[in-house]
Amino acid sequence: MAEIRNYTMNFGPQHPAAHGVLRVIMEMDGEVIERCDPHIGLLHRGTEKLAETKPYNQSIGYMDRLDYVSMMCNEHAYVLAIEKLLGVTPPLRAQYIRVMFDEITRILNHCLWLGAHALDIGAMTVFLYCFREREDLMDCYEAVSGARMHATYYRPGGVYRDLPDHMPRHAPTDRHTEAETRARNADREGTLLDFIEAFTARFPACVDEYETLLSDNRIWKQRTVDIAVVAPERAKALGFTGPMLRGSGIEWDLRKKQPYEVYDRMDFDIPVGTNGDCYDRYLIRVEEMRQSTRIIRQCVEWLRNHPGPVMLDDHKLSPPSREQMKGDMESLIHHFKLFTEGFCVPAGEAYASIEHPKGEFGIYMVSDGANKPYRVKIRAPGFAHLAALNEMSTGHMLADMVAIIGTQDIVFGEIDR
Repeated sequence: MAEIRNYTMNFGPQHPAAHGVLRVIMEMDGEVIERCDPHIGLLHRGTEKLAETKPYNQSIGYMDRLDYVSMMCNEHAYVLAIEKLLGVTPPLRAQYIRVMFDEITRILNHCLWLGAHALDIGAMTVFLYCFREREDLMDCYEAVSGARMHATYYRPGGVYRDLPDHMPRHAPTDRHTEAETRARNADREGTLLDFIEAFTARFPACVDEYETLLSDNRIWKQRTVDIAVVAPERAKALGFTGPMLRGSGIEWDLRKKQPYEVYDRMDFDIPVGTNGDCYDRYLIRVEEMRQSTRIIRQCVEWLRNHPGPVMLDDHKLSPPSREQMKGDMESLIHHFKLFTEGFCVPAGEAYASIEHPKGEFGIYMVSDGANKPYRVKIRAPGFAHLAALNEMSTGHMLADMVAIIGTQDIVFGEIDR
């Protein structure tokens, strides 16, 4: 009989399922994981320290780069914390725009998660399908902010600008006939809201396609059912939030339990799992994409019928228009002061959290009355999930480690900030 001995094995960071920045040191008994130790520190950028050296409004772009799959959601928590300290409330239209883009961001996140998770486990087609839908939503990001990923669109007091009344169109190319180009631009003839509405009309069928490929696929179920089961009480004790907590059967969603912006006006459901395994967490994220589509449709309908300001009319917080700045000395001074010094925030402390696609993302901020924060602490949902990697993987096979890292939906920018 062959002698089996325990040995230590490195998983990542070059392993494709470790996505370049996670190193896990595993103690193996044959193919069974006996213990694992996740190592972070390969991506450290010191975001919290950097935020303490810059005026408040210059750190919004740093938030985008935390979880670089859920860009606007990170900004949202940061901006909410500043607004709490300032004691200001953005206009209602800005709140609806924020909620709409939070849900667009949730779909963006879950599409990338589903594509990458399936690819790690061995399903290739889903990855290509998911990126097809991501392209359209990236175009929405680009339409409002000029950037496809790091938008810096939310601002203390509202959003950078109102929704555009036209969408960029595909230019004719040698690879597409005129008829094909017209078909590609069919949804782009109207406003951004028309484009988003057309997306919400066709997206549920796309989610059906993902489910057709995976939900009853026996290989997918063999790789995910009863893998990394976490009991409800244990999930709470470990500090799980978001789909990781709801997958274990606990109905906790900040959009319902501690509503912010206009979520209390929205009609949507919270999907909850029963087994707390990888398969349940997959089903929950798929259902969340459907619920996000419902919320986006409600926001589109409201925004169509209610024009109005999207930023507070306070030039201590928001820049004057270019037209005013070019013709009025006071506006020029406001503009210059805002973009060089920023604004001073009253001394105090605030914690603002949102239901991020990965869980509860919070910003704890301390102000000493200056134009830059005294302290910024980021509560990243993925950090608590990664801390449970040892507990979730002990006793499983080496191949299951890939499924467990996938089900946690880890993005290292926020964990190793």
